[in-house]
Amino acid sequence: MHTQSEPTSEISFDDFKATVINDYKIAVTSRECSLLGRREVLTGKAKFGIFGDGKEVPQLAMAKAFKKGDWRSGYYRDQTFMMAIDHLTIENFFAGLYAHTSLEHDPMSAGKQMGGHFGTHSLDDSGNLKNLLEQYNSSADISPTAGQMPRLLGLAQASKLYRKVPEMNTDGLSNEGNEVAWGTIGNASTSEGMFFETINAAGVLQVPMVISVWDDDYGISVHAKHQTTKENISEILSGFQRTDDDQGYEIIRVKGWDYPALIDAFEQAGKIAREQHVPVILHVTELTQPQGHSTSGSHERYKSKDRLQWEKEHDCNTKMREWMINNQIATDEELSEIEKDIKRKVREGKRNAWDAFLNPIKKEKKTVLSLIDTIIAESENGQFIKSIKQTLVDEKDALKSDVLIAARKTLRFVSKENSESITALKNWVSDYIAKEQPNYSSHVFSEFDSKATNIAEELPQYDDDAKTVDARIVLRDNFDALFSKYPNSVVFGEDTGTIGDVNQGLEGLQDKYGELRVADAGIRETTIIGQGIGLALRGLRPIAEIQYLDYILYAMATLSDDLATLRYRTHGKQAAPLIVRTRGHRLEGIWHSGSQMGSLLGLLRGVYILTPRNMTKAAGFYNTLMQSDEPAVIVECLNGYRLKEKLPTNLAEFKTPIGKVEVLREGTDITVLSYGSTLRLVELAAQDLQAANISVEVIDAQSLLPFDLNHDTVKSIAKTNRILVVDEDMPGGASAYLLQHILDEQKAFRYLDSAPQTLSARPHRPAYGTDGDYFSKPSAEDIYEKIYDIMHEVNPIEYPSIR
Repeated sequence: MHTQSEPTSEISFDDFKATVINDYKIAVTSRECSLLGRREVLTGKAKFGIFGDGKEVPQLAMAKAFKKGDWRSGYYRDQTFMMAIDHLTIENFFAGLYAHTSLEHDPMSAGKQMGGHFGTHSLDDSGNLKNLLEQYNSSADISPTAGQMPRLLGLAQASKLYRKVPEMNTDGLSNEGNEVAWGTIGNASTSEGMFFETINAAGVLQVPMVISVWDDDYGISVHAKHQTTKENISEILSGFQRTDDDQGYEIIRVKGWDYPALIDAFEQAGKIAREQHVPVILHVTELTQPQGHSTSGSHERYKSKDRLQWEKEHDCNTKMREWMINNQIATDEELSEIEKDIKRKVREGKRNAWDAFLNPIKKEKKTVLSLIDTIIAESENGQFIKSIKQTLVDEKDALKSDVLIAARKTLRFVSKENSESITALKNWVSDYIAKEQPNYSSHVFSEFDSKATNIAEELPQYDDDAKTVDARIVLRDNFDALFSKYPNSVVFGEDTGTIGDVNQGLEGLQDKYGELRVADAGIRETTIIGQGIGLALRGLRPIAEIQYLDYILYAMATLSDDLATLRYRTHGKQAAPLIVRTRGHRLEGIWHSGSQMGSLLGLLRGVYILTPRNMTKAAGFYNTLMQSDEPAVIVECLNGYRLKEKLPTNLAEFKTPIGKVEVLREGTDITVLSYGSTLRLVELAAQDLQAANISVEVIDAQSLLPFDLNHDTVKSIAKTNRILVVDEDMPGGASAYLLQHILDEQKAFRYLDSAPQTLSARPHRPAYGTDGDYFSKPSAEDIYEKIYDIMHEVNPIEYPSIR
């Protein structure tokens, strides 16, 4: 069904006619899928539907301008485009709707995402990048409106870097930067801040990006007059139009039902972006949405009769059909026959997809019913099990969960009995869960041998007369070695380039590696992260710098919705190894506290959260991550850059392990776990407690996500029989997270002689100033007294109360 054709200087009318008819077939197929898809939701076979009806013809035009090596970053209505580039069949469409947990049937996400969310496979079965120049590429969609925009910026920027930086490796990644990043968005979603931030950033960077705005005058039920000033996004963005004197955008407006005009508009947009590296805004107007926003409601509730009639007359498929007849490309009869045949094919494809989804479950249902029948005949509680069986029998289109529920409920009634059939049912339940759970829970992190947690620790090496330097020098020299070792590495952020970051960890590196590899960025955290995601998807190794941890909140939606879920929602077929560099801990003031770890841990599952206690440990984390393909946030200690550390000789080679704790001080009375800057206070308190005859074992968590994969913390607790977790996050944050791991996963409760406790900051942002810090976060005195009080409870005579 592919809509593209090889360019030629001349084309016969017959060839032209065949191309147009093929395009129309794709448009009609897509529309029929939308119509039948809605019915499948309303009849209960699917949970939710959001479709691309009304946008078919402009998507055909976009597909014609889209070339191998290009990238799409779109939204959930681009099904026609995906069909036109041969990456979505009828069966795939319905398999996604049914949540079929198979990449073969639902290549977009193996059932992890609702239908309408599209992506292609960038990784092969071994986890290696495929040749991206030999395929059409689509970054995996997300639902949050405008969430696709930040990543679009990075996808486009990669072409600029590949064109402008000669030392970069482009094999299978870029053809001299001639790739275009194509974005799509609904008109209402242009109201989002992510859209405006991306538009501004792309204009500044001058990258080959084409953003198509599908404008149907509504955002769900809300008209454009409530969404956009002047009800016209291209009008209010007209100030971005480039001139002879100033860089900017090319802005093109075209009606969404005008097939030949759309072909010309998209061809022009692609040519400008590809050749000149100028971003383009394509405002596609007068579109319709025949079935409304989604299956959650009907658009007849909020559109007037006049509007509904206009939409019927200006439906893009209808207008294309009229144009074809008027230009003698096809007759009404010929098109009617085509439409009739497509309806049949879509119905057949839907049935095939439903059968493929349901048949494996039917097989398991038959097995379980047979076992339950035997148990009913044998068990003294058989009478009670009959209703469970009947419920499953009556469920004509039983799901996996229905079959499991029946099996597990049956086992409740025979828990005190033994028989071969009961054992067989128990085994079936265990085996089925073990088989099916990975379909829903796998690929949060990498599952390939190259994953970062498999990379072994390599200690820093030192000369006998190793220099003691400001800790920032360790970072700076290590970054220097990394940029030399990895030519596709880049770093960017606020104050990152010219001054070498606010703490001079990149001092002088822009002069050495150039303004594109060590780059300043505007004050726009969301698109800084978006740049990183897009660049990483295209084979670069970006380090995106967020100046302080507090500012990461501006980018949290992109980090959480996009980066953290990418590998999961593509079932391991896309990866963005973005390293987010930031700094925090112990800085004073409400908006410079730098310790919102609980929010990161809750929202960024799928991203490593690393908290090195010094710059050598931080450098080791960077070195580890550069050998893997997984994303991470590294929080450097803000108060550690001027502390003294020895300068290693094996820069870019030594590695800090991910998911491994480190015992900093051995002890016998109590285990204290902490991380980051707070560790220095813990060590101070431990030293003072030694004088009180209290022996403290101090452990550095190092890596919060994942935490202690070897379960070394519980080994310490088995010796000391007590645990205190100390950090400067708010109560219930990282300390609660760590304690939950220690108790639930490491089963440390077996060894505890005292209640497990946490010591965290006060339940508010920290006040300003040295005293504000002292009264807001755990001090060395707080830690001392907390540990002492635990020991007082153990032996009040030896450790009498201090106060």
